[in-house]
Amino acid sequence: MTAVEADRVGKRYRRTWALRDCTLAIPAGQVAALVGPNGAGKTTLLRVLAGLAVPSQGQVRVLGGSAPGSPAARDGVSYTDQQMPLYRTLRVRDILSAAEALNNRWDRDLALTRLDTLGIPLRRRAGKLSGGQQAQVALTLALARRPKLLLLDEPLASLDPLARQDVMGWLMTCVAEDGLSVVFSSHIVSELERVANYLVVLSAGQVQLAAPVDDLLKTHRALTGPADAADSLEEQIEVITMARAGRQAQALVRATDTPPGWSGRPVTMEELVLGYLKRPQARAVSGLAAVR
Repeated sequence: MTAVEADRVGKRYRRTWALRDCTLAIPAGQVAALVGPNGAGKTTLLRVLAGLAVPSQGQVRVLGGSAPGSPAARDGVSYTDQQMPLYRTLRVRDILSAAEALNNRWDRDLALTRLDTLGIPLRRRAGKLSGGQQAQVALTLALARRPKLLLLDEPLASLDPLARQDVMGWLMTCVAEDGLSVVFSSHIVSELERVANYLVVLSAGQVQLAAPVDDLLKTHRALTGPADAADSLEEQIEVITMARAGRQAQALVRATDTPPGWSGRPVTMEELVLGYLKRPQARAVSGLAAVR
């Protein structure tokens, strides 16, 4: 089953396309990292998947075939972002009660245990909580719904490093215990690298890359070699990026072997992401084609 399917999806705001011809299929049970520069369309894509925005073209399905915003999708999909949409005048306990009344699937014990562990008082009004505490409450609400698909748009921006580490650990526990599917947008690629097993790169409103992380790492290499051999290298294999410094050249290539005359090593996910973002015309959408 797929957690997310998008077929040539576009979203236009007046004359501006925030998304254009986006096609991808993320299998269920994956933690998918969604990365790209500001304005790439990450938030728009997540809002479309959550049913909060209607695509201008194309079709979207979640959880094996449900339309975003449909009753089946509403029960199975949770979405939260860095805006932390809490009722600021309500006490935390009243927010929990409202969430329990509004959701068909609600795990009260999970919510109470999590907030107690964090030391967040139920009697305090949401607006009196720190930014980090508000983010923790919003994430707790999202996971207490026991979703099958969790959509996160920069949810950890207001948290300190220790709190971020704690949240990521808790999130991965939920993934392991419940088979949760996650699409996680963040600018901190090193943070996503520890948890993601699927990678989606957006550039200028289009899907540039969408494939399992392990497959991507196996089919790309970082090369170092003589600068005067750079042009001939580009004739042999697909070069994603090439940087020359004096007599040396460094390249990110799509290949499984190291060409003669070059030294090679495996790449990190961060190197992979930065390489593709530097060259938006390089694409490997919906899996990987054969490489040389």
